[in-house]
This record gives sequence, structure tokens and C-alpha cells, in this order.
Amino acid sequence: MKKHTIKIVCASSLILLLSTNAHAFAIKQPIGDLNTNLKIFGFTQLYARGSNNTLNNDTDSNIHFGAQNVRLGVNYSAGPIRSKLLMDFSKPTTDVSGVGLPNYIQDSFISYHHDYFLTAKFGLIKMPHGMGYTTAGWNLDTAERSFDKPLALERNVGLMLSGRNIGFGYNAKVNGLEMGHERAWKGFGYDVMYGNQAGRSGAVVGAKKGDSNSYAIRGMFDWTELLHTEISYGESKSAAGLGVLNDVDYKSLNIGLESHFGRSSIKFEHYDSENIQGVKGWDISTYSFTKTYLLTNTFEPSLKHIQGSSSKDGVKTTLGNTYLGFNYYIAPFDNKIDRNSKRNRNAHRIQLNYIISSGDTAGYSVEWNGLKGKLGDSWLAQYQYKF
Repeated sequence: MKKHTIKIVCASSLILLLSTNAHAFAIKQPIGDLNTNLKIFGFTQLYARGSNNTLNNDTDSNIHFGAQNVRLGVNYSAGPIRSKLLMDFSKPTTDVSGVGLPNYIQDSFISYHHDYFLTAKFGLIKMPHGMGYTTAGWNLDTAERSFDKPLALERNVGLMLSGRNIGFGYNAKVNGLEMGHERAWKGFGYDVMYGNQAGRSGAVVGAKKGDSNSYAIRGMFDWTELLHTEISYGESKSAAGLGVLNDVDYKSLNIGLESHFGRSSIKFEHYDSENIQGVKGWDISTYSFTKTYLLTNTFEPSLKHIQGSSSKDGVKTTLGNTYLGFNYYIAPFDNKIDRNSKRNRNAHRIQLNYIISSGDTAGYSVEWNGLKGKLGDSWLAQYQYKF
């Protein structure tokens, strides 16, 4: 496995060297009556960070350097058939989470794109639960996801049925590979997925392939870039591991809203989650608000606040993390300000965030008893390269 991984890393490095710009490397070729398209893409995020106190020992008070999301992927289409493979070389090469594939495999699925109304996917896919989580990691407004990420059901092996752009005849460029709301459309959308236990979720432990199952369902309504709304619900059975005494199912509701208008964007997201890690009565709810404004063609101030409450063993705690910072786009392709152009700007980007903690932080007699979160003020600087 190590030799195989080294070969893949060498191949990806060669692709990076041969790439003359930040666009994905694509090969288009007709084969018989089908038009085929092979696209090779990837990104990585180099960071420096420091913190007074972060839950689960993510960092410490010293400056820590590293890389995350060291990823290389391939999309392939042939007529209505689609497939995707995405690998992350910063993840373990074994199936630590028990979903059915090694953790370094991020996506691995095939799909049949019948039309806007119906796309069927089978394989390792992001479960349709959590607006922020189903946003690509290279397209975030802040340098990291917040402490609501472990509440999402995350990636899993299973079957998903999806539809987009339903109801108003808007010519959206939906291609069947969407995992969230990557593209703007008018009308309704949906996702329904049934899979193995959601072992990659921070809210599920002890998962093993074949032990039990999970499901998620999501409904959406969009009106071009001006409005995206979604609501999703998911469950993972036996969230403490099959056979564990007093084990119960993990249940989670997510509501999301996003609006992009000109240089400005706002986002709101809410989780209401029960029975974290299969512990009855361990419940967490979060609310987050994000605001960005493209001040110049390269400089975008950003603000995000997430507020959480957690109740475990009858003890209730709260935590707030406020992200103050900016995005600096080193080499934007153009000066367009629509949502898709903003995605393109992220190819070469520097992000800097200072995070202010509030609530039951480090040093309190009863500290935050949620899954993750920053219990002291911290900072995070990141450089992202994407092609």
C-alpha cells in the first residue's frame, strides 16, 4: 500500500509541474457515439496555527505548521455515465471509520445522470446532511469548518438518488456530480441516501461494515444565486457500536440558508442533534452565521460566529467561536463577482482567521462538553493551491 501511495503522489506531483495554470487538467474525446471527458484536479492547504486551548488536542499554544486536504481527484463522464475518485494523502490508508473503504479514499462512486429530475449514485459519497459540510473544502469562507462539522453524517458507502433544477425551466448547468448546491438553479432539489453506519461522523463511534445502516434525506429550494435554502434529516443506527449496552440511534436535523448578491454573501446554518455517539440524552445544537464582502478584486473580509449548546449527563454547557479574518485572492482569473467566479478565485488563496472563544471555555469549573471546539482564543493562517 505504501509503494502504491508513493506512485500516486509522484504522478500527482508530475501533473502539478506540467500544469501551466490553475485549471483542471482535462481530456475530451469522442468514443463511438459518446463524448467522453476525463478531468484531473487537486488541491492542498498549507497552514500555520496556534491556540491557547483547543478540544481534542488539535493544537497547542506553540506555532504549529502542517498541511491538510492533500487531495488528488479524477472525474470521468461518458454520455449519461459519471464517476468520481478523490484521494486524500493526509488520511489513514485503512478503514478506521468502518464505512467500507480506506479513509484516504474521500469519494469513489459511479452515477447515471438521467436528467435534472433523477441522478442515481452508488459508492462512497457525502451523505446529504449539513449545508456547510456538503460545500467543498476548498470553497469555504473561513480557513476551516467549525465545531458543528462532527454533527454531519459525513461520507458513507451507499446508494443516493438526487434531483436539481426542478420546476421553473431554468437552464442550470447540472451535471450529476453535485453533492450540495455547487451550481445555481431555479426551483426544487432533493437527495435521498441509504448506506452503512455513518462511521466517519464524529457523532458515531464503533461502526463496522455490515453491522447496521444510516440514511439521510434533504429537500432544497433555490432562486438563482440570490437564495439557497435546504433542510435535511439523518439517522445512524447503533451510534455507539452494535451490541454496546444502552446504545441508541444518532438523529440530526440541519437547516441551511445562503444568499449571494453582488460582492456580498451571507449564510446561516442550524444543527439540532440527539444521542451523540449513541449516548442517550447527549444532545448538541448549533447556530452559525457567516458574512463576506469582496472589498476589492483580491481582498475579502470575512466574519463567522458559531454558537453551540450541549447537554450531557444532565450538565448543560455553551460555547461560542467567532472567526474574524479575510481572504486574499493572489491571482484571480477575472473581475467577475458572481458565485461561480468566486469559486474560481479560490485557486490561489490566503486565509487568515483570529478566533475568539466565549461561553464555558478553558478554566471554567464546567467546560464545554460538546464534541469539538476552541476553548481559548486562537489563530489560523492558510495558503491554498488548487488546480
